[in-house]
Amino acid sequence: MKTAVAHNFHVPLPSGVYSRLRSESERQHKPATQLVKQAVEYWLEEQEKLALHEEIARYAAETAGTSDDLDEQLEVTGVEHLIDSEQKP
Repeated sequence: MKTAVAHNFHVPLPSGVYSRLRSESERQHKPATQLVKQAVEYWLEEQEKLALHEEIARYAAETAGTSDDLDEQLEVTGVEHLIDSEQKP
């Protein structure tokens, strides 16, 4: 079984950030490196979500008003469904 290769990354921290990290590490009884790893992983996930959102928004803006914007048959079916559901008691 192969083990994942870990890489080290040296990040100089301002004194205030370093102190807060150490305090949180002690409070949670976890190594500071574990907290930093979790924070970086969370940040990367959020960046990926943001990039996906931006890509979808870009695509939507580019296709607005085109035939890719809305399926005409789907629109007709949706409108018919709304009309039918309003007419039922």
